[in-house]
Amino acid sequence: MAQPLSASRMVEILRAEGLTVHEVRSWRTHHRNAKGPWGPVNGVMIHHTVTSGTEASVNICYNGYSGLPGPLCHGVVDKKGHVHLVGNGRANHAGLGDRHVLAAVVDERPLPADNEADTDGNRHFYGFECVNLGDGKDPWPEAQKEAIEKVAAAICRYHGWSERSVIGHKEWQPGKVDPRGFTMDGMRGRIAGRLKDGGDADPSPEPPAKPAPKPPAKPAPKPSYEPFPGPAFFRAGRRSPVITAMGRRLVAEGCGRYQQGPGPEWTEADRRSYAAWQRKLGFSGTDADGTPGRTSWDRLKVPDVK
Repeated sequence: MAQPLSASRMVEILRAEGLTVHEVRSWRTHHRNAKGPWGPVNGVMIHHTVTSGTEASVNICYNGYSGLPGPLCHGVVDKKGHVHLVGNGRANHAGLGDRHVLAAVVDERPLPADNEADTDGNRHFYGFECVNLGDGKDPWPEAQKEAIEKVAAAICRYHGWSERSVIGHKEWQPGKVDPRGFTMDGMRGRIAGRLKDGGDADPSPEPPAKPAPKPPAKPAPKPSYEPFPGPAFFRAGRRSPVITAMGRRLVAEGCGRYQQGPGPEWTEADRRSYAAWQRKLGFSGTDADGTPGRTSWDRLKVPDVK
């Protein structure tokens, strides 16, 4: 759960990921916010356009059509791998979908089957339309798939999300088939690898200058960590600087699920964040319920607050 990116920050993070970004007309103020809330955001949704040609696809996603005004997404990914930004705010792309899918995205766990349409997806998801007819025959060039990977990874990295925050329209709304032509599990695998590797490396880094000789330094003091306070410590109403320090470490590990904070009081946001850390360590089921245990606590290395 997070506050939506500003237009300027969206451009910044996409270009930092190595993408070619085109700003279309008045996209920075083009939205459907008057028709419903925008945010908090929880994930990225991928679509195909069912159109061909970059210009025509971008225009329809910007303008919309009779019965469905634009913007129809936040960005269009063309076959060359360029991103055309067409909206900033609420967009008509996701429609109603399954609340259980949204809950799985928030918790970053495997998706259940989408068999209900009871939740407003336009509020909670960034949407990217990808130029493709969606007939199973129109090819997906590698440059386009790499751009989808980069777009999703850039947004996930900014918000501290994992690849499980990226879904296809077909995984959200019953009856939808997009994107068709590649699997979302495969795309999530690509995104996970990119997040793990930290994005593009400099293809020709300059060799570092040889440092001048330095006198021997005194060894740094060994860091001190908070001992595990026991599972009973983590209960509603508990306030402690230890909880703040824990939350900051969870954010640093990419597991923060805070809309505000972290702060000194144990909250549901702390529990969800810690559950994400447990899942990151490979725990599941009741071992990943968000209540700290000794093994996961020791591996989090919460700094001593005394």
